[in-house]
Amino acid sequence: MSQRPLTIAIPKGRVSKVLAPLFKAAGLDVTALGDDDRKLVRESADGKLRFLLLKPDDVPTYVEYGAADLGVSGRDVLRERRCDLYQPLDLGIGKCRMVVAAPAGALLPDVPRIATKFPRIASEHYASLGIQAEIIYVGGSVELAPIVGLSDAIVDLVESGATLRENGLVEVETIFDVSSVLVANRSLFKLRHAEIQPLVERLRRAVTA
Repeated sequence: MSQRPLTIAIPKGRVSKVLAPLFKAAGLDVTALGDDDRKLVRESADGKLRFLLLKPDDVPTYVEYGAADLGVSGRDVLRERRCDLYQPLDLGIGKCRMVVAAPAGALLPDVPRIATKFPRIASEHYASLGIQAEIIYVGGSVELAPIVGLSDAIVDLVESGATLRENGLVEVETIFDVSSVLVANRSLFKLRHAEIQPLVERLRRAVTA
């Protein structure tokens, strides 16, 4: 039985647009990524490389369980999901930050109510500060929560901060900086090391070029 193509899980959306030229600079055939269709599985012309186009939250799962050898994921997703993955390279793209934000001038109560799409990150952050916060999961439009009284503050990703300002919110603190990293299934990295390590090194050179 022939070995499957080297499989890379990549997130659909804006990060994938930045990934294509980076992969190309590393010598990967990314022609299939430019196809304007709805295919979620795309192979290089020589059949040696396969891309899986996934929702960002699903990339670590596909890699962790071996459906993909490699993947590209944000540090926010990896920290929230706690997936057991090898992280050989920070790609330096998709940069933003995980922050606490609240209405301008607001004083947070002793037990703040925090709305977020990242409940684990929020819980761990406040626990590290010795603060017993009430964490409320919100799937989208997190900035709305303090405006309508659902929460005292939010924990969310911020790039420019424009959306926060437009909704009368200010950054209270930065929890950690976020970027996209290359991740690998630990077992498959060892099994296919002769294929994967040269690719990692080419990507490293492309990132630092």
